[in-house]
Amino acid sequence: MTTDGATTGSGPDNNPGEGDRSAPPPARLAVTRRRLLAGAAGGVVALGLAGLVGYKWPRPAANAVSSPGTDAGPPSTLQGFVTRPDLLPPLVRVTSYSSDAYALPPYIFLAPRNYDAHAPGQAGLMILDRSGRLVWFKPITAQAPFDFNAQSYGDRSVLTWWQGEVVVDYGVGTGEIANSSYGFQQSVDAGDGLHADLHELNLTSAGTALVTAYQVVTADLSSKGGRAKGQLVVGHAQEIDLASGKVLFDWASTDHIGVDESYVGAPTSGQYDYFHINSIAEAPDGNLLISARNTSAVYKVDRSTGKVLWRLNGKKSDFSMGPGSVFHWQHDARPLGSGSISLFDDGSSPAEERQSRGLVLNVDDRAMRVSLAHAYLHPAGFLAANQGSVQVLADERVFVGWGNQPYFSEFATDGTLLLDGQMPIGYRSYRALCHDWAGTPTEPPAIAVRTNPAGGAAVYASWNGATKVHGWTVLAGKERTSLEVVGSQPWSGFESAIAVSSAGPYFSVVATSAAGTELGRSAIAEVAT
Repeated sequence: MTTDGATTGSGPDNNPGEGDRSAPPPARLAVTRRRLLAGAAGGVVALGLAGLVGYKWPRPAANAVSSPGTDAGPPSTLQGFVTRPDLLPPLVRVTSYSSDAYALPPYIFLAPRNYDAHAPGQAGLMILDRSGRLVWFKPITAQAPFDFNAQSYGDRSVLTWWQGEVVVDYGVGTGEIANSSYGFQQSVDAGDGLHADLHELNLTSAGTALVTAYQVVTADLSSKGGRAKGQLVVGHAQEIDLASGKVLFDWASTDHIGVDESYVGAPTSGQYDYFHINSIAEAPDGNLLISARNTSAVYKVDRSTGKVLWRLNGKKSDFSMGPGSVFHWQHDARPLGSGSISLFDDGSSPAEERQSRGLVLNVDDRAMRVSLAHAYLHPAGFLAANQGSVQVLADERVFVGWGNQPYFSEFATDGTLLLDGQMPIGYRSYRALCHDWAGTPTEPPAIAVRTNPAGGAAVYASWNGATKVHGWTVLAGKERTSLEVVGSQPWSGFESAIAVSSAGPYFSVVATSAAGTELGRSAIAEVAT
């Protein structure tokens, strides 16, 4: 068995240009075989109904916006901007423990939302840089945002996400695709009378999308403690042609997986989600890997026939599971090339492990044996009740989103903690991912001007989503038609505040690249009195 990655401890907030980056990383805590087996090994025992809390929450009123103030709670939980008072995203804090944390890819993708619909701030889509500074935010308050990602659509880079209504523990909505200017490109729905579910929107190189969908049918659930005519939830994996919307492949869990494989007992009323599909990925041979939370298993499925080629973990595993490789209630199963997969091992709700883990597993499909390659553990030792993601980057660093816990982390291959991010308590993001991205918004930069009590003016500049801005130049003058350069400042975050000696009263800001070329120019603003 190779090294089991684990970390513990904390460190200073070493953001670029802030504080001392030379502080040593925390000591790495080795995961011993005994400790790992105590927390994770052994077969999964029969369980009662799992509490899938955390997906659904009270829906806020459409277009509701909270303002920071007496009722806004601690001011450090929200970001507010003079230039964009319509945006109230949560404040995300990022702690870096190593200069390696500033490696590529440069941007972090989150879809933060709060358990409390009455809490201040907005749910939405968020891009941050690696020091935690906001780059782009799109509020989505009327519907739930999930699965925010950057993907390739042909030769273009696009943003993708799901939005819609959360029904029990699955979604009824649509996948959305936006271009690099943040403009709407197209929606993606499931077919055959179903609607796209929140768990997966995975674009393929063939111009298709892999989406999850849920269906409720009447079935005899008495064998699982339910009613003879109960409501059974079927998990669907569909492949949709993006150009036509045609369903190319539709795999239904009940055609291949019996309710006897579930670790969840049927309720005496309501729906029985025995399978709970939560990810679909392409295997190296072109077939599909399907993850099902409530069977604690990953299935390899023939992409042509739908036949289950093998089961990994769960009650009917085709593999011998080595020490530390058994997982429970998992999410986000991804192939890493031939012979290994990654997944997020929630291990909770109900609790089967001491803490959640990001896992990399060696899968030998000849000897039919699985062994643990690496386990990535958060120093806080918490259990995520649901959700979560594991992303193995090109240089084998590992980026983990901790499900319904408000954290995301990056690890070196050996388990050394490189970066740790935290949303305010009460927020969560279904997945947390790291990508390269070049955003070029079509709207101009935003500007606001206030009188500076120390003299002159305070000029505020922002450009939501622009990734190439290196600095700001301020223009001012007594006439709208005769503005001259009165100051400049490097980009310092989503909104830069620039003090200038000019009283204007007319101002504009110019966004400049690293080479000093103009990228965009704001409208002309008059100083507010």
